Amino acid sequence: MEFILLFSVAVIATCGLVYELVAGALASYLLGDSITQFSLIIGIYLFSMGIGSWFSKYITKNVMMKFIQIEFIVGLVGGLSATVLFFSFEFISHFRLLLFSFVTMTGILVGLEIPLLMRILKDRYEFSDLVSKVFTVDYIGALFASILFPLVLAPYLGLVRTSLLFGIFNVAVGLWTLSLIKEEMPWRNALRGTGIGAALVLVITFAFSNKLTQFAETLNYKDQIVFTDKSPYQKIVLTQGDHDLRLFLNGNLQFSSVDEYRYHEALVHPAMALQNNPKKILVLGGGDGLAVREILKFPSVESVTLVDLDPLMTKIFSTNDRLVKLNERALKNEKVKVVNADAFVWLRETKDVFDVVIIDFPDPSNYSLGKLYTTRFFTLLGKVMKDETKAVIQSTSPLYARKSFWCVGNTLKHVGFKINPFHVYVPSFGEWGYFLFSKSHMDLDFKPLQNAKFLTKAVWDSMFVFPPDMEYTETEVNRLNNQILVRYFEDEWSRYN
Repeated sequence: MEFILLFSVAVIATCGLVYELVAGALASYLLGDSITQFSLIIGIYLFSMGIGSWFSKYITKNVMMKFIQIEFIVGLVGGLSATVLFFSFEFISHFRLLLFSFVTMTGILVGLEIPLLMRILKDRYEFSDLVSKVFTVDYIGALFASILFPLVLAPYLGLVRTSLLFGIFNVAVGLWTLSLIKEEMPWRNALRGTGIGAALVLVITFAFSNKLTQFAETLNYKDQIVFTDKSPYQKIVLTQGDHDLRLFLNGNLQFSSVDEYRYHEALVHPAMALQNNPKKILVLGGGDGLAVREILKFPSVESVTLVDLDPLMTKIFSTNDRLVKLNERALKNEKVKVVNADAFVWLRETKDVFDVVIIDFPDPSNYSLGKLYTTRFFTLLGKVMKDETKAVIQSTSPLYARKSFWCVGNTLKHVGFKINPFHVYVPSFGEWGYFLFSKSHMDLDFKPLQNAKFLTKAVWDSMFVFPPDMEYTETEVNRLNNQILVRYFEDEWSRYN
């Protein structure tokens, strides 16, 4: 029995840490700013565990029964937490209050578990031996959870099914412990029925979790969802309206097929047109192949290297009929080489240099993306650029996120690049901004474009002019160790979300 109870310590330690990680990951997905969310979740969770441990001293009778009851309750609360939070996000105005309430409840319950187990085991071990065994097993369980969560659970089960699975484990520990009690007790059958009922709720919810999450997603998107999948890096959703195909990554709109050509022509054509006879092109991000589609319109192009982190992204844009039609089979073109790698790491290792660099990363909404707009990243980028190489980076909206936009430019300038800011209007996003940059001065006179639908000479001349509400503003430089851009971005866009 002692071994089984010690094994239970490892299980409940694993479950407790998984609930904490699920809450932190879910908060960062839904609320952004992963460092802030994880810091708050960890702090509140550990504080709540302390409260639970303090309350445990008031449980003086029927300790075994109380431990079993707590296992059933924490299994339900922790197991169902991701499901409830995921569904409620769009409908509850004070979502953070609900989130922190779940974290607090789970933390208190988890904080009760170990002290009660130690009291159950106290007659079987010497005190020093008991403490060392319980905490050793507890920490081993925590290590197991911390390895399992990012490598297996989050990418392959998802947050909802992960929390449900470990809720089932908690309830199983309670039922297992109940089975070890040999003597007959009046509350035994009722407790067993409660545990079986809790397990059934969690198992049924787990079995229908995909349908439940798909239903929740339909509430978040106005058009019909025609494709959804999750990679280790992001949730990918495609919706189809009457005349509009839209891509969402982690709930954020990436393009609308109605007007994406405006965005991608502005991103690609100026840099390509201003470079004399561009042959060797690098695209960082842009796994949808839409920027590559525009690049391939230029007959001088001999090779395109696309570096995108997510293999699922490049796969679906190479195989999905709707998407292949939209990017005109760009990723299947013989001139195109697709590399699935972290651009930060890839730049450190590559020896190639390019004529044009197109950077199409998502907005710097969290620190893992913000690193791609830092002085460190732009310094690495300089290694693959010749003096005359032309480069461009999408830089969010100079109207809605003015400091964020100019922070990108100020960071590029700090590294030593010559910058040329410009902006265009994309109906799906509003006013959108970019930076053309190079190691040398650029002549911005209009050059002939290749089959552009939108970018005429008149548009070209106007896009380098900034009205007063978008004009230059001083900002800090975005460095890897401060990530000020992420804070600017969160602050500015929160006013519109």
